[in-house]
Amino acid sequence: MDTEEGVEVVWNEVEFSDKKVFKSFEERIREMFENLMQVEHPNIVKFHKYWLDMRENRARVIFITEYMSSGSLKQFLKKTKKNHKTMNVKAWKRWCTQILSALSYLHSCDPPIIHGNLTCDTIFIQHNGLIKIGSVWHRLFVNVFAEAIHGNVHQHRDEMRNQHFFAPEYSLAEDDYAIDIFSFGICALEMAVLEIQANGDAAVSKEAIDYAGQLLEDSHMREFIQSCVRTEAKTRPTAHDLLFHRVLFEVHSLKLLAAHCFINNQYLLPENCVEETTKSYDPNGIMAEINHRERPGVHLKYSHVSPLELDKFLEDVKNGIYPLMNFASQRPHHIPRALSMSQEQMETVKTPSPEPQETETRKVVQIQCNLEANEEGTRSHLSLYLKMDDRLHRQLSCDVMPSDTSKDLASELVHHAFISEEDCEKLACFLEDALCKHWSGTSSSPTALAVMF
Repeated sequence: MDTEEGVEVVWNEVEFSDKKVFKSFEERIREMFENLMQVEHPNIVKFHKYWLDMRENRARVIFITEYMSSGSLKQFLKKTKKNHKTMNVKAWKRWCTQILSALSYLHSCDPPIIHGNLTCDTIFIQHNGLIKIGSVWHRLFVNVFAEAIHGNVHQHRDEMRNQHFFAPEYSLAEDDYAIDIFSFGICALEMAVLEIQANGDAAVSKEAIDYAGQLLEDSHMREFIQSCVRTEAKTRPTAHDLLFHRVLFEVHSLKLLAAHCFINNQYLLPENCVEETTKSYDPNGIMAEINHRERPGVHLKYSHVSPLELDKFLEDVKNGIYPLMNFASQRPHHIPRALSMSQEQMETVKTPSPEPQETETRKVVQIQCNLEANEEGTRSHLSLYLKMDDRLHRQLSCDVMPSDTSKDLASELVHHAFISEEDCEKLACFLEDALCKHWSGTSSSPTALAVMF
């Protein structure tokens, strides 16, 4: 339990048996985790923090990840089959879109991130239908550091029940996006048929996969999956291409585009603005109309839109259930290499259950502030609003005196881990401008400023 945030998290440990070997890998481990810390996608399990623990003759990497309370996709499919239900095609399409959206993001990172361990056990589903893929870190430890790791790093590829998720070329050549596409194809097939039958504990055979594919009634779904599991890696499509396959592709509705626009700019709007706005509408008022030349037109009234359904839709979009497909050409997402804890901040952990040093690593992308003087005019109340690069918001407030400097205020925010040290100077400049305008202006009128970086 993260007692600061009040949420459950997952504590992961990877132990190295030889401290000297660990030292030789240390820089590479830091680089890998610093990259993973920058991964930000609604369909990927979030990395929160990591640190290194070096004591006596052992060394370990500890990293904290998001907790997925509803379990894996594998467990969900088993429950569905047990209840004698079949897979809903619309749900299957939503799941595939979310998984491919995450893979497309990972593969377009610079440098690219290959998952290498995508199975129905490493894909998680929430009660609201949100899909997230986890174990993004697994490939590096298994493929690169396997000989140096002590204990059990769970190797799914060596388990008989999961061998069929891995491409024929897995571990025989340099990994690229094609191994993830093969694994996705098997996941998509299993999602459609609920289970690919195997003989006892034996591995799922190619014949069983082919048979499961023949059970699909939709020929387009069958062709979609077959294109993913082609033996020749070079002939498999990319995740970006698959998002535009006729099985999945739909032109985004105006409703969905508007919802994404609303969510991305929600911080600019008053709280409960949707509820308040819908209350003021005339139920019989015309919201939209479609005119036809040869027949009567169609009128859509405000009464046709349920505020409760609208709130639910906005919540689903915010959670990542309906990701937008990228119509533009695929562009690389550059991942900064050194935005997490610096080497000086990575102090050796000495307790059995160590706590990471408190520091802020996220960047501030937008600042808003409001300054309002008290009745006596001797001090002012500063309300500061920060939007971080992971889209989370931070609201702070305090009383300030004319003698308080912007540099001292910014340094105090760094000290209490509200902002990163890299943001200290630009926040100080912003506060300097705001305080100058406020103290030189009319003391009774509030001062409001906003800036984006």
